[in-house]
Amino acid sequence: MAVRQALGRGLQLGRALLLRFTAKPGPTYGWGRPGPAAGWGRGERRGWAAGPGAEPRRVGLGLPDRYRFFRQSVAGLAARLQRQFVVQARGGAGPCGRAVFLAFGLGLGLIEEKQAEGRRAASACQEIQAIFTQKNKLMPDPLDTRRWQGFRLEEYLIGQSIGKGCSAAVYEAAMPALPRHLDVAKSIELLPARGPDVIPRGEEEARVAGAPAFPLAIKMMWNISAGSSSEAIFSTMSQELVPASRVALAGEYGAVAYRKSKGGPKQLAPHPNIIRVLRAFTSSVPLLPGALVDYPDVLPPRLHPEGLGHGRTLFLVMKNYPCTLRQYLRANTPSPRLATVMTLQLLEGVDHLVQQGIAHRDLKSDNILVELDADGCPWLVITDFGCCLADASIGLQLPFTSWYVDRGGNGCLMAPEVSTAHPGPRAVIDYSKADAWAVGAIAYEIFGLANPFYGQGKAHLESRSYQEAQLPALPESVPLDVRQLVRSLLQREASKRPSARVAANVLHLSLWGEDILALKDLKLDKMVGWLLQQSAATLLASRLTEKSCVETKMKMLFLANLECDALCQAARLLCSWRAAP
Repeated sequence: MAVRQALGRGLQLGRALLLRFTAKPGPTYGWGRPGPAAGWGRGERRGWAAGPGAEPRRVGLGLPDRYRFFRQSVAGLAARLQRQFVVQARGGAGPCGRAVFLAFGLGLGLIEEKQAEGRRAASACQEIQAIFTQKNKLMPDPLDTRRWQGFRLEEYLIGQSIGKGCSAAVYEAAMPALPRHLDVAKSIELLPARGPDVIPRGEEEARVAGAPAFPLAIKMMWNISAGSSSEAIFSTMSQELVPASRVALAGEYGAVAYRKSKGGPKQLAPHPNIIRVLRAFTSSVPLLPGALVDYPDVLPPRLHPEGLGHGRTLFLVMKNYPCTLRQYLRANTPSPRLATVMTLQLLEGVDHLVQQGIAHRDLKSDNILVELDADGCPWLVITDFGCCLADASIGLQLPFTSWYVDRGGNGCLMAPEVSTAHPGPRAVIDYSKADAWAVGAIAYEIFGLANPFYGQGKAHLESRSYQEAQLPALPESVPLDVRQLVRSLLQREASKRPSARVAANVLHLSLWGEDILALKDLKLDKMVGWLLQQSAATLLASRLTEKSCVETKMKMLFLANLECDALCQAARLLCSWRAAP
């Protein structure tokens, strides 16, 4: 039946093309209307005449670009039919002409059927994507119930230092309920005149059992060159505000409303694998625990006589995560499957950045936070956007006109197209696949090996000069699909490297699509059927438990980002890797 329908459709289209290329304008008949041949020759519908001033309606195949070869073949065949079989087409074609005409029609019918199959698959992917885009829920906001609070440093209870980098220090924090009476304020030692309440390390255990935990983290930027005005601070440190929510920049209680200038940094849409800044405000620099030991040189002179910092700086409030990826890997060795899921989370986060036109440019295990679910499975979150490229005017294409142009923060994990770039009047660095390359390097750490681009000695590689044959092999316990993907992500030529979306789809199919990949004749209709099954199972799993497990969340992300072309490309990559000897 399918062949008969394809043949019938092909014959219809073939007859239309043949008449269009071979027929001459026919005489007028009936009430002065032109004959059918004239209408088809001009591309009009049969039986309809173009009115005065109206444009004639064109009849075309409407084939997409990927069928360009077939269109050229059809055009060549039509030209030969016009030259060789014009007489037979008008006066009754012989056996040879009918055979060629039949082949011509069958070819067009098969192309039409293939195109219809692609349209059905694309439509199904869009419908599934729409459903799971609404179902995807972000992590709960610890300050959601305090919408107009948290814009003053004095409102927070600050604990001990969590860590520090090259431009900021991070402290654990909490925001207790505001005291209504002075007696309550004295009982919890929170006085407005004191500034932020700081708990010394020795007093933590002496507090009552009802003492607040620290669900938040405050990042205090080091202000050396931005000046002391809030406007200048927000402008100079604007990259840190890329993952900030709209409420974070509301500007209540003395904070300055941050208004993006034309061509300024973008505001990143929320994503489960990317940090969310809950509050952003400026305040005077306090003397926090460990400041005189850890970073005395960046303190203002009023706190340290030899300090170079300004008296006011930017504070960012975020959710407090237990550890970084580096700290987690020091204490834990994830299984190959769990490590694959962790790598997949990074690719999902990077793909979201690329879709938003943002490049992180400083991906490393210290800039990835980890939170454990009820089963102990890690959930990864990308943080620290201080070196990101988020310029709305240039997107991911950075003009590299001189060596003074900032190319990013992490030189060891800088993609080859970035590290080998040379400045010039028309030089441009494409960052669309740079973060995906960094994920490929971090994957070595996740799977239990040393990062080949760190350290010294013969085993140390440099992104500027390494060859793909020098990359160390991942353990045999790692699935073949993952090993091949990591090597593909670390290819020197960006054009040969898969995008973050395709790479994520490869891992999704490798983890959960073994049944569909095992089919010898994989077609789009079968892929759509598998996607519908996965959608139903994922929706059911998310409804059965209040807190979905990590794998269920990853399936929901996969279905919320469905793209038919990217999915087919990932399936072809997997099939080619598995078919290779």
